[in-house]
Amino acid sequence: MAWTWRFEKADGTEVSPAVEPEEFSTQGDAESWIGEVWKELLEGGAEQVFLFEDGSEIYGPMSLHAEGA
Repeated sequence: MAWTWRFEKADGTEVSPAVEPEEFSTQGDAESWIGEVWKELLEGGAEQVFLFEDGSEIYGPMSLHAEGA
């Protein structure tokens, strides 16, 4: 199983991430990574993300903007 992220602008346009992700072996690893680098991703132009497991969408879009900002 491989867990991967898709990075988008708010309008749904796919963007290249400012921090290159790996393929993660667990959902927890993928979510921990996004929790560590979300600010860098946001500064690099990504505004929302989707999580996939082996190509199947698990959830998204999830905003990278801090709540209340």
